[in-house]
Order: sequence, then C-alpha cells, then structure tokens
Amino acid sequence: MTEQPPLRLRAIECGRMQGDLGLFLEGETGRFSFPVLAFLVEHPRGTLLFDAGLHPDVADDPAARIGAPARLFGFDFSVGDDVASKLAACGVEPATVTHVVNSHLHFDHAGGNALLPNARLLVQRREWEAGHDADAVAQNAFNPADYDHGHDVVLVDGGHDVFGDGSVVCVPTFGHTPGHQSLKVRTAGGDVVLTADACYLRRTLEDMHLPRAVADRDAMLASLGTLAALQARGARLVFGHDPELWSRLPAAPRELTAKDIH
Repeated sequence: MTEQPPLRLRAIECGRMQGDLGLFLEGETGRFSFPVLAFLVEHPRGTLLFDAGLHPDVADDPAARIGAPARLFGFDFSVGDDVASKLAACGVEPATVTHVVNSHLHFDHAGGNALLPNARLLVQRREWEAGHDADAVAQNAFNPADYDHGHDVVLVDGGHDVFGDGSVVCVPTFGHTPGHQSLKVRTAGGDVVLTADACYLRRTLEDMHLPRAVADRDAMLASLGTLAALQARGARLVFGHDPELWSRLPAAPRELTAKDIH
C-alpha cells in the first residue's frame, strides 16, 4: 500500500462575484453571490495552485480587463483579494509556486496566472489549443491576456498524475469548455475532488441541471457522470462556485480535508 504523502490542501477565496442564477442553472431566475476559489496544494515535490482567480486589474475596471463578459457580473474584488496577496497571507511567496493547474482558461480561473511567474502550467491540450484559435477564443469567451505570459506549459491529454504518486491527479471533465479539467487530491481524510466549473453547484450534479451556455452539453453530462462515480466511490466534491458549500468549509490558512466536506 502506498504511504500517504505529507500533503496539505487549503482553499482560498479570491473575492466574490454576482450573476444571474440562470447562467448556472438554466431556466432559474434571480441573482446570487458566489465565491471565486483557488486551492493551494503543498506537496513534498512542489507547491501547486489549482486555478488562480481574477487578475488584479479587475479591482479597478472589470470591463477594461475582462471585456464583454464583465457586463454579466458584479464584482466584490478589491486590493488584497488577488491570489498573490492571498498566498502571502498563508505564508507562501507567489514566486515559489511550482505548478499551476488551470481547470480552464476563463478569466476567473486563469486571470491570476500572471502573478505566478515561476510556475509550470498544466492545461489540457484541447483547452490550450482552443485558447489559441481565434474562433474558439470568441466562442468560449477566452482572453489570451489571462494565460499567455510565457510560462512553461505542460499540455495534458486526459488523466495526469502530477507528482507521480497518485496524490494529485488531473481528471478530464470536458464540456464547460473544450478542455476543462478537475483535480483529485488525496488528503489524510480521503479523496477530495475540486470540480471547478464542471459542476458549479451541488444542484448541478444532483439534478443533472446544466448551465445556460456550455461548449458541449453531451460532454458536460458525461463529466457529471464521472464526478458522480468518484463521489460514489467515496470522494468528497468541492463544487466550483457553490456559496452554501463554501460557507461550511475552512478557509485558508486552515487546512481542508475530506472530513470537512458535507
């Protein structure tokens, strides 16, 4: 049996946004506030960040930084909410982050990449290729300013064991975007799966209720099936933007384990 590595997982809130619930659950009405999350994984072989939140310029002028998608959202994001500041508050220098796993290339998940200059990016190949195709960039509301910073990039095809010991594994969950991926982390209390936007909310999975707009509906349904199967095998899921779940989780600098997720 492989010995559990001394791994630490921490959840970081990098500001909040507001949007129409119908964007997240097709057909629903009203607006809600939701967290923008990043996750710090400290492993003996590296310091990894899963997603990087918003770019600091959003605090000054969301429309100038994000463009047309900014019209859909409100932002509670100010100085100190960027991922670099949040890492520093956890005692981690941003320059020491060795890996960034981007779930996908949207502005609220890759905008903070620019603040992590020495990290190696791990991105699904099909996502990276979509992020560099003019038509796909327009269709998926990507902005190369969020992810083209000259980082060393590892293009992943499907599942990928980041540190080679099974403790941190990229899980392909396509559909929200062409190459979306989630991350499975083996904590002392069991496996935690960080779904990102493959599953916005608990209701997304429980009701198989898709968002209004997705890159590939069939692929997203299949990805929800993958997440449901992981959950059935005992993994605890952290949904990408679920405010109710987030309100019950320990925030950084406290450690997050599977036992904290209900």
